[in-house]
Formats: sequence, structure tokens, C-alpha cells
Amino acid sequence: MNKPVHAKFGMGAPLRRIEDASLITGKGHYTDDWSAPGMLHGYVLRSPHANARFTLGDLEAARSHPGVHLVLAASDIGHLKPLRTVIAHAVPDEAKKADSALPILCEEQVRHVGDAIAFIVADSVQIARDASELIEVDFEPFDAVVDTFGALSDDAPLVYPESGTNVAFNGGGGDAAATQAVFADAPRVSEVTIVNNRVVSMYLEPRSCLAEWVDAEDRWSVVVCSQGAHGMRGALAGVFGVAPDKIRVRTPDVGGGFGTKVFPFREYPLAMEAARRLGRPVKWTSDRTEHFMVDSHGRDNVSTARMAMDDEGRFLALDVHIRAAMGAYLHYFGPMIPNLGVIMSTGVYDIPAMVVKVTGIYTNTTPVDAYRGAGRPEASYLIERLVEQCASDMGLPREEIRRRNFIKPEQMPYKTAGGRLYDTGEFDGHLTAALERAGWADFDTRAAEARSRGKVRGIGFATYVEACAFAGSEPAFIELQADGSFILKIGTQSNGQGHATAYAQLAAEKLGIDYEKVFVHQGDTDELEKGGGTGGSRSVPLGGVSAVRAGEALADKLKKLASDKLEASAGDIELVDGEARIAGTDRAISFADLAASAPSPDDIKADGNFEQAEATYPNGTHICEVEIDPDTGVTEVIAYTIVDDFGVTVNPILLAGQVHGGVVQGIGQALHEQVVFDDDGQLLTATLMDYAVPRADTVPSLGFETRNVPSTTNVLGIKGAGEAGSIGSCAAVMNAVNHALRTEYGAADIDMPATPIRVWQAIQASKG
Repeated sequence: MNKPVHAKFGMGAPLRRIEDASLITGKGHYTDDWSAPGMLHGYVLRSPHANARFTLGDLEAARSHPGVHLVLAASDIGHLKPLRTVIAHAVPDEAKKADSALPILCEEQVRHVGDAIAFIVADSVQIARDASELIEVDFEPFDAVVDTFGALSDDAPLVYPESGTNVAFNGGGGDAAATQAVFADAPRVSEVTIVNNRVVSMYLEPRSCLAEWVDAEDRWSVVVCSQGAHGMRGALAGVFGVAPDKIRVRTPDVGGGFGTKVFPFREYPLAMEAARRLGRPVKWTSDRTEHFMVDSHGRDNVSTARMAMDDEGRFLALDVHIRAAMGAYLHYFGPMIPNLGVIMSTGVYDIPAMVVKVTGIYTNTTPVDAYRGAGRPEASYLIERLVEQCASDMGLPREEIRRRNFIKPEQMPYKTAGGRLYDTGEFDGHLTAALERAGWADFDTRAAEARSRGKVRGIGFATYVEACAFAGSEPAFIELQADGSFILKIGTQSNGQGHATAYAQLAAEKLGIDYEKVFVHQGDTDELEKGGGTGGSRSVPLGGVSAVRAGEALADKLKKLASDKLEASAGDIELVDGEARIAGTDRAISFADLAASAPSPDDIKADGNFEQAEATYPNGTHICEVEIDPDTGVTEVIAYTIVDDFGVTVNPILLAGQVHGGVVQGIGQALHEQVVFDDDGQLLTATLMDYAVPRADTVPSLGFETRNVPSTTNVLGIKGAGEAGSIGSCAAVMNAVNHALRTEYGAADIDMPATPIRVWQAIQASKG
């Protein structure tokens, strides 16, 4: 391991976030803060049924309602293409291919509660809502299917009857023949079937957009909360069948994304169509219930996993079947998400053979897509729950069975059975450090003390690895301004991660300037030709390297300019505190003067680009300690310890924030959060009165440290950290809960979320 030494503003410096002062004083500017002269408001009439055919009555009453300017139904927008998944998928042999694209407005069939039927544009949202109640809709409801596993039964209602099955696609990977051969002769086999519960993104800022038709430019201008303006522009252009340059997309401050704001949603093209027809700006903003109903959900897998072992508990082969709910439509990246789990199924373990089968399943529910980690948290949760079962079946300590099976540092680079190439990793190293920091050896003393108070303690851990910053690039462009400051443009999109700080400090180190003098611009397709957006923990590992290279390139140009002005060799010029200086002298020229004297604009601008050929692999160990009240079933997280390997740390403050946020989301899924539909497909968790999220008083102070081994696939050694907290946390929490129940009561393991009623019922069942 090596520990980077940081400069004042450079790599590794614990700098405070530049953006925070604006955000915490209420000066942030989010999409719903935007307005335009003559702006109108849109409202979507949605289906109250999960599965129904319908006919629309006369729309005249709604169209003539005072303050209403436009009512759109499916028959009015036949030229708009539906929102299709961009992921190729294999339809099962026994099925006829169904058109599972999400229509901008449903024409005669709705497939989940909240499906869009009409779009009303009026002077205010309330007027549009009132007018929607004047639209007569005649529904013919049918039975719905909402249960992921139950959708595969022979008598289940079909989401697409013409298909003949609720199987949406088949996928997977590995070597089935080799794996089956190992299982046939394996001395020991352990098995688990677990549910990875459905959740919502629960970002602070609901989705919003403001669309204008700019007649003079013959194009749209769209302000929308997104995770990448360029990706959003391309998707919207596809709906309208136009070239991307016919749409300008801007994304201002964004209050959380977690994957969901990557995607185009039907309200955006509806607002654009209305704006073009009316010649006036149209805004649409979601309310919280709409967020629950129609924004793509995450997770929702039912998976069975088996591990073949020898008599010493060494892993020989892994066999997994993932049944992944897709909801009523195949969403943008939907079919890809469980298959991302396939490639990481073996986790940190040396497992020679593997086969994973994926069955995508239609249900009459909100579509499922990427949510923080996108398939990798599901894979980590499954393998860590299975390994826990293996330890129990073998009678081995939980840490010992992991140590016997970890991929060892001397095996790196290591090609997994899932096809990934791990370049570095010292898994036993951070496990040992985490166990020591968490006081693992002294747990029995703490458990006895809790027992004396009538409480039950459990401790559990998870050791994870994830793939992120997948192969690709993210160019950065930097330019010196007249006042001596710099503008750095890049096509990622901050959703709260602190990009303005991270990119600025990396570029500032090369330019010898205070990082607060580097202003990061994102989120405007007119400012930048292309951009990859934010997702998969790619922004800093890829964009950060590009920012460094852009800073280096511009520094060389500024030294050359200064050498001409100061009549010195460029090699003798240093950039310090906002000026170019002949080293060892007081002769200098300010950046502002260099900008003013530059012969050409190209002399004060530069770009940088880093293209990465392989993913990076952050990894770590999370240890959770819980205390259960057996009378109420309430579980409290008492302590939480994290030792992570992120390669090289750019900014420890930003890093801790990312890890803390991911862990809290994982704790939320493990203990509190679950989307629930009734048998008719009605969403029972449609408000924050019904959908529980973690709160400040339910999460302890998190112990976090790094034990970094630099990545060899990333030029700066960075591995990425945006999703890691959510990948290690669910299994750590549930392994702790189940340890408490198993040790104290001999209870069977339970699934997420470990709500008070579920924990209490497990305790009661164990008593016979």
C-alpha cells in the first residue's frame, strides 16, 4: 500500500465543499426554481387501476374549462415514439415478443397504477387538476399480478396476454456444464433463497422540467433535473425523431439522483410537445406521491443461490437463479441491471466455476431500473447471505470461512468466473482491520450486558467488491478567464457528490491557484459538445483524470506565454498563487495579464481526456452491531464500522460523505424501506406516512477509515466510491439481525426489511 501526499489544494487534500455555502443558505437553483414569461403548468391524468382496458369520453369539457390551454390524449401524439429499453434482451423461446415499450400516453390499456392517460396544460397546476376530473374514462379492470415469484405460476394474470408468459427475458452467464459437474461430486452444498425488497429512490428533489419552444432557433430549450444533459438530450431527440441539436438541455442544481434521474420519463416529451403547440413555456413538477407511483423503482429480486464446498469449507462452484421484477414495462436500462449482478456474483471469493440464470419478470407494477449500485448491491447481498449460511452449515466462524476463500493478493490480477478482471485487492487486510476496530473479539461481553437489560445483540459483517467506472472516457475542457480565474467544463452532472470541489482541486493543483478560483460548469448541451453523465461511480475516476490532464495542458501553455513575456525559458516558469513566476525570483506576471495578452484564445484554453479500458474495483468490509427489543421487535443499529479500499483518495471529506450516504440508504433498505402493492396492484406505500426511511436518530455515528491499494487500471489509482456504501451495508445489517435471532432464539433467517413486526414474529415463531 502507499499513502499519497497531497498538496495544499490537490489530490488527497481535505477541502471543504465549494458548493455548500450556496446550497445550505437557500441559494441553490433547482429545476422547479426556473420560470419563464407566460409559463403554463402541466398535470398528468393517471390510471387508478393496475390492469385495465379503457376508453376516453369527450374531452371538450376539460378543454373548455377556464384556464385550460391544451389537453393531450394518445390520439393527439401518434408521432411521438414510446420510451424503449436501450438494452438488448433475449425473449424466452416459448414466448411471443411483446411490445413492452412505455407509451408516452396510454391509448387503450394501462398496466400499472399511475400509468399516464392524458396531459392537461393550464394556467396553474390546480386548474389542470380540476380539469382532469372532467375527463370521463371508462375502465374495464382485469386481475393484476404484483408478486415477483407468483407471476411465474401457471394461473397468474398476464401483463402481456399476447406473449403467453410473464417472463420478459432470459439472461445470465458462466459455465453451466462445468458448474453442474462440480455440484454433482461436491461433498457439501449450502443454499439460500432470499428476497431483495423493492425500494424507491427517495431523492429530496422530485423530478421537474420546464420546456420552451424557441421559434427563432427552431428548437426546444428544456431545463430538467438529470444525471447528464447530453444523455437526456439524446433520449428526448429519439422520442421526437429529430437530431439532438434540435434540443438544448440544461440541468441546474440537482437534489439527488441515485440512478433514477438518468432516465427520460414521459412527462418531459409531453411538456415539450405542449410548449411547441402553444408557443408558451410549460412546466411540470412531480409531487411526492407521483414519485412513489411512477419514478422507476429499484431492486425487487427473488434469488436462489447454492454453493458447492469441499469438506474444509472451500468454495468450489456457485449456482444462482435471479428472478428480477421488471414491472409493467422494460425500462431504459432495466434488463441490464440484474445482468450487472451476474458479473459480480462471486464477490471477493476464489470460486472456480459459476453459472447464473436471470429471469426477467413482468408484473403490474411501476417499472424497475437502476438504483444506487444497479445490480452490484443485489449481487453482494446474495453472496454474503449465502456465505453466512455456508459458515453455519460447516460449523465454521464467519470470518474463518471467508479467509479460507478470499482471492489472495498474490493471485492478482484475477479473472473471475463472471468475467471480471480484478487488478488489486487485499480483502483479508481490511477484514482484519475492521474486526479489530469493531471490537469483534469482545462482542460476547457487550451481548451479555445487553441481555441484562432485556435486549438481544447481534453482530454481522459483509466483505464486498464492486465494479465501477466502467471502460470509457469523460473529456474535460478548461479556459483562463479575464479576471485570472478558470472555467472547467465537463459532461458529468453533480447530484450532490461535490463535483465542483473535486474537479476544481485536481485542476487547481496543476495551475498553482486556489481551488475556489476554478469554476466547474456542467449541465448545458450548448456549452459542451458531448458528455457521458454521472452514473456507475464514473465521474471522478474518469472525469477527474481528464481534469488533471486539462490542467496540466493549460499549465504548459501558460508557462510558454509567461516565458515570452518574462523573457525566460518555459522550464524556469512556475505557477504559484495565481501568477506565473520565474523560479527563485520576484519577476512574475498575473494570470489576468496573461489572459489579456494572449495572442489567440486557443493559447489560454486546453482539454484533457482519459480513456479507461477496464473497470475499477472498490472493495471493503462493513461491520454492523444491532440491538433488538424482543418485546417490540424494534432493531437499533448500535455501531457501524467500515474499512474500505478506494485506491487513492481525492478528498477525504467528500469520500466520507459518499460512504455515509450509501450506508444510510443500505440501512434504510435493510430495516425500514419497502414498496408494497396490494393484490389489485394498488400502491400502499404512496406517501411518507406509509413508506419508512431512516432518520438521523436511527443511524449511529459511522466509523470509517480507508486501507487503500491504488488501482492499476486508473491512471491516478482511483477506484470510485459513489455506490460502495450501499453495496456493503444491506448484508452487514441483515447478517447482524439474523445473528441475533439465530443465536438467542434459534430463529430462521428473515428477509429485508427487518421491520419490528417481522422481527417480533420471528421471535414468536421460534418459541413454538
